[in-house]
Amino acid sequence: MAPAALARLARAALPALLLLLPGIAAAQSLGLPGLDIRIDAAEAQPAEVATALKILAVLTALSLAPALLVVMTAFTRIIVVLAMLRMAIGMQETPPNSVLVSLALFLTLFTMQPVLSQIEVQAFQPYLKGAIGFERAAEVGLQPLREFMIRQTREQDLMLMLEVSKTEPPQDAEDVRTVHLIPAFMLSELKTAFQIGFVVFLPFLLLDIVVSSILMSMGMLMVPPMMISLPLKLLMFVLIDGWNLVVKALLGSFR
Repeated sequence: MAPAALARLARAALPALLLLLPGIAAAQSLGLPGLDIRIDAAEAQPAEVATALKILAVLTALSLAPALLVVMTAFTRIIVVLAMLRMAIGMQETPPNSVLVSLALFLTLFTMQPVLSQIEVQAFQPYLKGAIGFERAAEVGLQPLREFMIRQTREQDLMLMLEVSKTEPPQDAEDVRTVHLIPAFMLSELKTAFQIGFVVFLPFLLLDIVVSSILMSMGMLMVPPMMISLPLKLLMFVLIDGWNLVVKALLGSFR
């Protein structure tokens, strides 16, 4: 387009823009289906700022929900044991990670059901009814999780975190700060998971040793022992109903 034509177009559109500017400046809100955008020149009130901060805190908590699931529930112990079971059998990709994680999630929900029920009765329902505020609901809802973590946490792990943070040992378990309780709980969960995983590894390790010894005695050094032991381990695991035994041991370990 020629420069002269561009200039004529600009001169023609300028009056229309000038007519629209007062309406845009005076607009207080722009409404769309399902969306409301407000443009306020006045300063925000403290109550509005507090509400916005609460919404930001809720969104932050939702974004951290996966991490909270891992560090404050039974998920860590369950997923570690299931992963070690897959390694003991000798199949690196079967069952796939999605299956193991899904199974661990449902077992976690089953294990944490009493704690979740307490949170719903003591914190969530009163908050929905307006009986308590958000801060009080968060404090009350955290208490059942703390009790669960304290039951599963070893004293030496908790003392380690207190020593590292240079904090005096509390007089009571209720006085333990959550920031010290969570890493101590994770250390205890990892230790318990490794203990269970060691017991799971033993029968499969013995079967590998037996197969390797038989192949060596027969002079079949070129045959990989895994080719023989893997079907035998699968058959043994199915015959003894291994999944039921592992799940029963896992759920029974949460006293």
